Amino acid sequence: METLLLDQDAVEAGAQTTDVIDAVERAFAAYARGDVQMPPKSYIELPQHNGDFRSMPAYLRTEDWEAAGVKWVNVHPDNPTKHDLPTVMGTMIYSDPETAFPLALMDGTSLTRLRTGAAAAVATRHLAREDATSLGLVGAGVQSYTQLDAIAAVRDIEKVVVSDVDEAAVAAFIDRYGDSYDVREGTIEEAAECDILSTITPVTEPIVHAVADGTHVNAIGADAAGKQELADEILRDATLVIDDYEQCTHSGEINVPWSEGLLTDEDIHAELGDIVVGETVGRTDPDEITVFDSTGLAIQDVAAAHVVYEYAAETDIGTPFSFVGSER
Repeated sequence: METLLLDQDAVEAGAQTTDVIDAVERAFAAYARGDVQMPPKSYIELPQHNGDFRSMPAYLRTEDWEAAGVKWVNVHPDNPTKHDLPTVMGTMIYSDPETAFPLALMDGTSLTRLRTGAAAAVATRHLAREDATSLGLVGAGVQSYTQLDAIAAVRDIEKVVVSDVDEAAVAAFIDRYGDSYDVREGTIEEAAECDILSTITPVTEPIVHAVADGTHVNAIGADAAGKQELADEILRDATLVIDDYEQCTHSGEINVPWSEGLLTDEDIHAELGDIVVGETVGRTDPDEITVFDSTGLAIQDVAAAHVVYEYAAETDIGTPFSFVGSER
């Protein structure tokens, strides 16, 4: 039996957008039902290198399949300027739960980007207005692409307003999507007037101070303690939905006001999985503001890896290699 080596091209080919969204939605449902094992994300801090490693293992069982794996990922902000390397790099080991055989070793960087977009799409499916047609993006990096691709799979997006301090990044985004959507550069305030808003920046001070009535916000950028994109007032007044209690209170969008006592358990409406399985209602008023605090869960990686592996196995993409020897 051989292991599949799946590089970035193979992962992107195998991660069909609608399939990944559906798999990630199933992962949220499994989480709500208690059909997952997901130890807390562990960190190795490397201040001498201005970076860290993160280990994210998980197992989940859905009605049709089960999957297991672990993602080893880093965040090294100095990489692009000092080493000509990406800030974030990840490696995913995808294993057979029955035998523990490593079915695939795959690029976790693109997998992370794709499953993050899928998680926002799941939240948008359950929390945004049905008639939402405009998307605001605060941040024009690579994650903005998967936000648009995934969200457009669950809502009929026509207009996109993108805001970023990096003019080249905005220009590249418009060049890529300008023929498919009504795309224009705008201010943060203009992006926040859209029906749906995704914030995907690494800021540590809020940069979005108001959103329009009825807007759904996917707060993506905060992934460590001290980061925050949305003003406290937005978080306090919105219908606040989180992906995971421990991660969000520690390192999600709500972590700063939570640590300061400005938000409490009473301010959290639900975890997304509870809404997916129907235990809690999502949006109830077309004028309410909804916020999804997305920290990224290991079950999302495993669900996306399942989609990629199944596609690769069926279509003969990737490179098989002998990784595990026979028992002697």
